[in-house]
Amino acid sequence: MPHPSKFKQEDDSKPIPHPPKYKEHLQILAADLKLAYKALYGAIQPIPYIRDRLYCVDKVFIEGGSEKWVGDGTFRGKGTSWVRLESYKDIYANPPGKPIRYIIQADPGFGKTTQTLQYTFNWSTGVKGSPFADVQLLIYLRLRQLRGIRSLAVAIKRYILPKSCHLTIADIRKILEATTSVAIVLDGWDEYPELDTELGGYMRDIITARASPNHAVTLTTRYLPKEFPATARRVRLTGFDDQARDQYIRKAVVGDDDEAVEQIRQRLKDNPVLADLCQVPLFFVMFAHLAHEKEEFKRFRSVTEFFSFMIKCFHDHLRNKVKDRNVEKQSHQYEGRHEALSAMAYEGLSKPDQQIVWKKEELIRRLGEGFYEHHKRIGLLVEEEVITDQTTADGFDVYTSEIRFYHKLFCEWYAAYHLAELAVTLDGAELSSELKKLDPYDLQYLYRFACGLDPAAGKTIISYLQSLKGGDKFAVLCILEQTGEVDDIKETVRKLCADTVSIKRGDTKLLQRSTVQLLDIASSHKIPIFCLHLDGCVSEAVTASGNILLNSGLHVPPSSTLEKIGITGKSLDIPEQKMIELLAYAGECERLEKLTLQCLIPLSAVPAEQIPPSLKTRNIEVLLHSLEGLVYDLNLIEGKWVKHVTDTARIGDVRLYDGNQNGHEWMVRELTRASAAGIPIALVDILGCSPVADQSGSSLALSSSRSQVSLPILSTLQKLVIRDGDRRMDNTEVVGILSYTSQCAAVKVLEFRFQTLPDCVQGAESTLSTLRSRNVSVGWSLGIISHLNLLSGRWETEGERDQRERHEYRERQEQQQ
Repeated sequence: MPHPSKFKQEDDSKPIPHPPKYKEHLQILAADLKLAYKALYGAIQPIPYIRDRLYCVDKVFIEGGSEKWVGDGTFRGKGTSWVRLESYKDIYANPPGKPIRYIIQADPGFGKTTQTLQYTFNWSTGVKGSPFADVQLLIYLRLRQLRGIRSLAVAIKRYILPKSCHLTIADIRKILEATTSVAIVLDGWDEYPELDTELGGYMRDIITARASPNHAVTLTTRYLPKEFPATARRVRLTGFDDQARDQYIRKAVVGDDDEAVEQIRQRLKDNPVLADLCQVPLFFVMFAHLAHEKEEFKRFRSVTEFFSFMIKCFHDHLRNKVKDRNVEKQSHQYEGRHEALSAMAYEGLSKPDQQIVWKKEELIRRLGEGFYEHHKRIGLLVEEEVITDQTTADGFDVYTSEIRFYHKLFCEWYAAYHLAELAVTLDGAELSSELKKLDPYDLQYLYRFACGLDPAAGKTIISYLQSLKGGDKFAVLCILEQTGEVDDIKETVRKLCADTVSIKRGDTKLLQRSTVQLLDIASSHKIPIFCLHLDGCVSEAVTASGNILLNSGLHVPPSSTLEKIGITGKSLDIPEQKMIELLAYAGECERLEKLTLQCLIPLSAVPAEQIPPSLKTRNIEVLLHSLEGLVYDLNLIEGKWVKHVTDTARIGDVRLYDGNQNGHEWMVRELTRASAAGIPIALVDILGCSPVADQSGSSLALSSSRSQVSLPILSTLQKLVIRDGDRRMDNTEVVGILSYTSQCAAVKVLEFRFQTLPDCVQGAESTLSTLRSRNVSVGWSLGIISHLNLLSGRWETEGERDQRERHEYRERQEQQQ
């Protein structure tokens, strides 16, 4: 497998000559980096208050789910495609032959930092087969520490290397310049202090490859940077499934003790309200250790109740360890009186740029030194030493201490106390103004905790949430936090489920999560669900665990009270085996009457013997809506699709992409059939697939990792988009695609999205003339939008085209005069 060490800049410049003592300094730098990383990856704390039990990252790291984004890097909205990865190592599989940027995206607690520490372990110990095994230098930096840093060499010297290292900043800079095999890992872009300021330009330059262009860079973040290269590889972490949870229990908690494993599993089953929270690796880890070690572990009715129990465990551990009456008394006081900490947490989260890191002096001034030291000892507050912009008279750096919560959710927990107080003391207008500062999609647990801590406050907050678009589903979760009793929300759930319940691709993850939990509540309490419509949001029809996987990484299990299911996805590929599994899923839905599909499904017969008998006995209706407007009804006895013609027929947007496993042949067949029938085809979007026209331009050969098909002339096609952000297309290939397009009589727009195209199209005068006569627009966009001059064959920017057209217009005016 190629590694970042092989990412070399493609240019004609001569390599930088090695400076004096280069090899010696390189060995020193690598050795000191590995020494520094050992202190990081060797000090993992699954439960923060147990400080005498530290783990090496390799002993606790478990791979959760991860997906890569299939696209050209320029598109962030609807229509993106996520493909599941078998391993985190596959993030770096098949890179181009040049440095590249990788963006690993996930919510808090999903293991971004743990995964990057695993990288440092793999590199430091030379783990074979790991992505960074052959890299000469791995630079690991935590962005929250890099305030005021304008140089990578300075960051390495100040924040990684031990103080005993005699290498100077100039030495480090020379090593970086002369070493081609360097990988940089920047952890926590969303925590970077200068994220949205002009001062943060240097780190942005690294991300965009304006700085360190010869190095491979991996960035972890909650959300995408505002600017990143079109060629960046995007990956997201989706959390723990049942298999990953079992692996962690055995690897880090109980070993091969099957009885203990089953006990933890049972405790999770006994707490279904925590199922969603335990998809987050950080909190499942805490759950697993507490469930194993605490005899008083019980059934929790809400997430608020579980958090309250967990916070009590933090304080109890210190009391049990010290066993001093005065310490115990003081500990109880600190546990119950935390108004100042709650106010600080709330103030930090309610700022436009959330401030969840505080100077130690300021925090002690507001909290008191005893309170601070207590919460630091139990692990809720974490102290970090950071370098200031100042130096001593002798030229040494001046350090200061910054304080943060162990995790942001603990910040939300304490802020919830203050929010609950505001909710019962402010009038309606004042409270509404406060709540507008708190995005529920970013701070869902702050809202849920506040509702769970104070029923009176919850009533006001829930009323506010119900007034927001899509807020009614989230409000159900907040109601559940109040009492933990589903009886209090049954009527609301019944009302929501009496109509179609939709989950859409554009929904936030919070809205999708709220909807899935709403379905779970309805199913477990025998409330009928009229219809579930999954609109463009399904990533995989049925997983190995028997659930439908959404694009957000969430799972939709079968529901015993669901009556109708609709699944829509123009690029969702459901091959025969997945169709059989989907029918089995439908069979698990005991009340299901109808399954409607609008996605890529082969029309070959489904083996009748593999269709669940329950579908046949209940005479479930299974319908497939094809792209050309036809409807097929699955005969459950014979397993054959029977066609019915609809009144209107038109094909919308069609995407053919590398990774669309078995859909190419079927899709091309459907497109060919539609074209022959005169049915308009709005758009064919070819992503990857290396399209190449034959000699006459009468077809396009499409190649993917799993298939190779030929796309014939489509006489009713209106727009063609061909894109591959990393590919360089030569003149012959461009001419071939132009020839193909000229023979598609209805095409009005052809768009290329490639890294590089020839500056001028040559040898295509006849084809360009045909396209010009039909007024076809030919564009090229990858950052800068260009248009093909169909007379000269040259690419022009929009400004150049406008200038030329104005000049031609003036010439025509002068000729007429």
